[in-house]
Amino acid sequence: MPLIHALPTEVVHLIAAGEVIDSLASVVRELAENAIDAQATRINIAIATDTFSIQVRDNGIGMSLVDLECAATPHTTSKIAIAADLQQIASLGFRGEALHSLAQLSNLQICSRRHSDQSGWQLNYDYAGNVYTSKTLAIAPGTIVTADRIFSTRPSRLEMLPAISQQVRKIQLAIQQMAIANPQITWQATLAGRPWLNIWSSIEVQDILAQIVSSIQPSDLISGEISGEISNAINGEINGKTTNGQIKIAMGLPDRCHRRRSDWVKVIVNGRMVQLPEIEQVILSGFARTLPRHRFPACIVHLSLPPTQVDWNRQPDKSEVYLHNLDLWQDLVSKLITQLLQTPSKESPSSTTQLLRVAEVGTPYSSRSPVREPLKALAQVHNTYILAEHPTGLWLVEQHVAHERVLFEQLESQWQIVPLEKPLVLSNLTAESVERLEALEIDIQAFGEDLWAVRSLPAILINSPDCQDALLEISCQEDPQLARATVACRSAMRNGTPLDLAAMQSLLNQWQQTRNSRTCPHGRPICLSLDSDRLARFFRRNWIIGT
Repeated sequence: MPLIHALPTEVVHLIAAGEVIDSLASVVRELAENAIDAQATRINIAIATDTFSIQVRDNGIGMSLVDLECAATPHTTSKIAIAADLQQIASLGFRGEALHSLAQLSNLQICSRRHSDQSGWQLNYDYAGNVYTSKTLAIAPGTIVTADRIFSTRPSRLEMLPAISQQVRKIQLAIQQMAIANPQITWQATLAGRPWLNIWSSIEVQDILAQIVSSIQPSDLISGEISGEISNAINGEINGKTTNGQIKIAMGLPDRCHRRRSDWVKVIVNGRMVQLPEIEQVILSGFARTLPRHRFPACIVHLSLPPTQVDWNRQPDKSEVYLHNLDLWQDLVSKLITQLLQTPSKESPSSTTQLLRVAEVGTPYSSRSPVREPLKALAQVHNTYILAEHPTGLWLVEQHVAHERVLFEQLESQWQIVPLEKPLVLSNLTAESVERLEALEIDIQAFGEDLWAVRSLPAILINSPDCQDALLEISCQEDPQLARATVACRSAMRNGTPLDLAAMQSLLNQWQQTRNSRTCPHGRPICLSLDSDRLARFFRRNWIIGT
């Protein structure tokens, strides 16, 4: 008797069910994605943890009776028909496994009505996905899917599920991710019969993110999309074939919005949030030396790509994806992040009662118009801040961090090492410290027991009175970028240094030309802006006197 044999069909289907439905969150995700594919603009989710039941109601296009009768049978789908369709997936679902898996793992009921029909249908399915009862039903257009007693047919899996609180948290994350990926949809969810989540639809992704993360305000975010010459690049020739696409980014301004973890560095491909480390790393690199140490950006990148550029057939839950021409998309995402960091602009002001609160909370940014307008130095405040006139109001610029940003970007573009006439002697260096200095192209040689002779330096440190301390500090830093930021910080003019108007104007001009002008290389904010409209409101210049 042969040892290798074909598995029975029912066993194959059970394996598929385990791959697709492994938690309550996966039930919500699969049913909600079906609703999105059905062009729903409102999705309601009801969760009952005591009975392990989930109901997803949508206002999509609905299904006919013929479609309902085969909806839960294995490998039935309206999304693809032939093998070639796998190379051009334009929907969130396509495998035709989710409803059949739910039928095997729960008591499944589907109610649906098309907009063109006078009434709908209610069907109940057995564990094989076959209909065992059906009846007409008066319901609104759309679809209602109810999965009751989920995992009741698999007691062992039910026992292995995590605590209810953890499952609820995963459901919450799943809904939030789908809301971010599909901002045109309103989401409402109840938990144990009580209102739980409400996420209202919006044109802008940043409005959705601000609803989800309470610490983020819409004014902390900036958004933009591929345009101009970058758009020409993406709409051009790829491997000899013309393609189209769009890249949208919503991200927090580095001087206002950053996170302890990289939990909101997210990539969306064609309406689904995915794990794409190659793009995530581009995002992190784009914010390098603009955020405080050990802080991460809030950044959502949405790639709307031609179906032929995306291969979804990688994981059963479609959480990972292959992208064709990945280098191109990485390059375009990097360019767009750089562009957004350089192009803040003023939007309509909001009312305030305190001047500094207005200045700190106000002045949102967007990518719609640039701020490379000239600043005019007016005065120095406490030998620390430069007060400047801007076409939109007054700006207060801290001179040390502004100069630090200028020097850092100069060092990034030209790291110049020059020889020393007389070597510097350092002591108590570890082997790792010596290697780090050598990695920065600094000539350092053993000079005795626990002594090293430094025979070259970064040109910017040649006349620095504390260059030895600077060398010791950068020898402890593994990141070469951070080492250059330290050199820039130690070389920048100190707060407390008096400046004349010419020196202040020169510094402002140089600072405005930097790529990332909002923060210093260590993530500290550089500028506080006071908008003229808000100044007028604060001084009540809109009052009518004498009437």
